[in-house]
Amino acid sequence: MSETARRKMSVSEFYDWVTTQTEGRYELVDGEPLMMAGASRRNDRIAVNAIRLAGNHLEGHRCQPFTSDTYIAIPAGNRRQADMGIECGAPDDSSLEADAPTLVMEILSPTTRLFDRYEKLEEYKSIPTLEYIVLVDPDYPQVRIYRRQPDRNWDSERLVGLDAVIALPAFDFRLPLSALYAGLSFRARPTLVEPPEGFSSKFSICKTAGRQPPARWDGSPDGTGAVMTPPHWNCLGIERR
Repeated sequence: MSETARRKMSVSEFYDWVTTQTEGRYELVDGEPLMMAGASRRNDRIAVNAIRLAGNHLEGHRCQPFTSDTYIAIPAGNRRQADMGIECGAPDDSSLEADAPTLVMEILSPTTRLFDRYEKLEEYKSIPTLEYIVLVDPDYPQVRIYRRQPDRNWDSERLVGLDAVIALPAFDFRLPLSALYAGLSFRARPTLVEPPEGFSSKFSICKTAGRQPPARWDGSPDGTGAVMTPPHWNCLGIERR
């Protein structure tokens, strides 16, 4: 990347620059362009399923799905891209940004798991129009959905198994996990969202509340399991914020 591209950019400068790039995807983070990792085939299949299902349900509705090519404006100034989302505004055809984003979905991957679960999640929560944040495990049929409550705090719910359904009452939409994961087969055990009791996984979203991690748990950024200790050893989103 050139030195021009590396310098601090305004949002308009970033959009002017990013439209000239022929390779890779970029987000604007603290005034600098950040290249994003490419999606796996599993992640891509889930995103395509979600966009298709949402688009079919929302046909003729003012709210419409958008893809990972659409930017999401963070109030603090960053510009992010989710794997898919739903906007309920009146976007200009020439705009690069979602208008009134109401739902965002992130399909987790080993390279982005900590970032999506911490920084990006908190940034999304700051968007005033957002009602739903959905984190999807690509390797096992389970999701965690964050819903904004009437008091503007966030609650979360973990859904597990192909019989589970994501309820999205703002769109009168119920999204079965069987449809979200259509066309995929699964490993015997979960990896990214939440492990069963004592399961060892370095990709887990949920860290057991109120006690030290299991001896074989490898969930810390450096792989030692020693970085996060109580009282921070808890499940993201269980506490109201």
